[in-house]
Amino acid sequence: MRGLERIILAAEPGVRNQALDALCRGLSTEELLAECEALERLRESRENLYERVRSLFFLAAIHRYHMPGRAGVAAQGRVPFSGYTHLLQRRFEEAIREFLEAQREQGPNDAVSSALAAAYKGLAFQTLADQVRRSVRSVRGNQWMFRTGHPADYPLRLRPELTGRDEAAGSYPVLREATPVRMDLSHSGWSDIFFLGMDFPEGARVLNTSIDLVVRGTGQGEPQPPVEARLRMIDEP
Repeated sequence: MRGLERIILAAEPGVRNQALDALCRGLSTEELLAECEALERLRESRENLYERVRSLFFLAAIHRYHMPGRAGVAAQGRVPFSGYTHLLQRRFEEAIREFLEAQREQGPNDAVSSALAAAYKGLAFQTLADQVRRSVRSVRGNQWMFRTGHPADYPLRLRPELTGRDEAAGSYPVLREATPVRMDLSHSGWSDIFFLGMDFPEGARVLNTSIDLVVRGTGQGEPQPPVEARLRMIDEP
């Protein structure tokens, strides 16, 4: 087992929390390429989501920040057009295979490493997004969102009070909904909160608050919910 594999698979915080930059700085180009090959095998063979995603982020960081400019790494290279096409179409696995083959044929170079960095990063976030999608779909109450093909499939219905026309006014009743502002006090980027939750769940807690607002000095009185929406049936779509 190589050094970066050991960090990802370690249970001891003192081992798994080491900085990638410090470890890569002391490796030769050949050793770093061997670490990348080991990480590639690791991310393909492991079932654990955290281990796969961390391997992908390690690979992305190595090719973005640690391969360019090294001894034995050419400043110029050729990125295969088919791999670039796969990258644009978010077929990251296919792109990675093309770029790795180009690296074997040409030798390590900045151009292919840049392409590999983009593909590995894209695949890492795609893996996280797929996991979130599976989690959402597994909840019975959410499944309608992925199965709605016709307006009749939509599960929400209007209350009977909103479907009767007011003869005096000539229109349907208006439903007014007011709500406070929701604020997330811990973070604004949910992708890494989710990733942190896989590795350190007790540190991934999110604190939310609901806040009413008022402009001081305007005579508006007590704070009110600042978000407001109105709904009314209409005669035509």
